[in-house]
Amino acid sequence: MKHIIIVKTGNMTATQITNYLVNEYGKCKHDAHAMAEAINQTREDMDYDNEWDLFHLLVENKPINSLITHSYGFHTANGRGIIERIKNYYYENKE
Repeated sequence: MKHIIIVKTGNMTATQITNYLVNEYGKCKHDAHAMAEAINQTREDMDYDNEWDLFHLLVENKPINSLITHSYGFHTANGRGIIERIKNYYYENKE
């Protein structure tokens, strides 16, 4: 298994998403451009500094402790709201 070093850039790119998903899961099934834009828009809305945290919340269900996205392993209302916001931006950008 290859390990990827993630560098914070402030803006996630479609190439970064595609590379990560291909390396970790073998392929990228989603529109990487729409996903990158959705994550970046959500990050800006929330004034949050780590787009990779949002990506991992969406793709791998990894908790973001500072945003209290999970409680006892389940999504909190905040966690569900963040995921829904990303999804809404994704489908807006996909069209």
